[in-house]
Amino acid sequence: MRTLLSKLPEGIKAPLRKLISAVLYYGNKRYCPICCKKSSRFKPFGVIPREDAQCPHCGSLERHRLLWLFLQKRIDLFAGKLKMLHVAPEPCLESIFMKRLGSNYLTADLFNPRAMVKMDICDIQYPENSFDAIYCSHVLEHVPDDKQAMREFCRVLNTNGWAILNVPITREKTFEDPSIVDPKERLKAFGQEDHVRSYGQDYVERLRDSGFDVEIIKVDDLANSDELLKMGLTLAAGEIYYCTKQHSG
Repeated sequence: MRTLLSKLPEGIKAPLRKLISAVLYYGNKRYCPICCKKSSRFKPFGVIPREDAQCPHCGSLERHRLLWLFLQKRIDLFAGKLKMLHVAPEPCLESIFMKRLGSNYLTADLFNPRAMVKMDICDIQYPENSFDAIYCSHVLEHVPDDKQAMREFCRVLNTNGWAILNVPITREKTFEDPSIVDPKERLKAFGQEDHVRSYGQDYVERLRDSGFDVEIIKVDDLANSDELLKMGLTLAAGEIYYCTKQHSG
């Protein structure tokens, strides 16, 4: 099937893939709150593939659906004129944010040319209090100086703004070793070839040391067990780290 698709013109590939997915995953046991479409199951995804993970329609993963559920239930992101910074934008969310926020929405990435601006999050070229909202998910584990990146996020965040800075938590205590540079060794040590650390439960302390107050939201804080199963929100969805600036005094 993949060989056949590769021979087709680019303009035909994408809609044909969508049609094939719609047929293969036809059903109503799963529901994606982002694209509002149903399927029989979610697709496998991951370095070590997780079953029931990726929406066959919009491509969202568990962490994206968890974020969307949180935004719907706890934060009215689209009220007013919030200026939002979205680092390493995920396509399943980017199109919605762009449509709803318009010129107040900024995407940034160090390597992806599709982003609006090229940005090193350890040296953000914007003044203090530039953004009302910052969303950065599964990026900091790739950044050698993650604490500097956290301080930069805190600096450019508006005094009354918020940031969601999510990472995968895979152990009890954070482990990093800058001497490990070989991709295969990083895979063994950190779980992925381009990761430079694996985060533990002490991640929240790194955020607090960088100037944030942190609220941790878990999957079962947002829906009952039946709803979570329907949306594929298992423990693989992780947690949401909702950060606001610490205020002196």
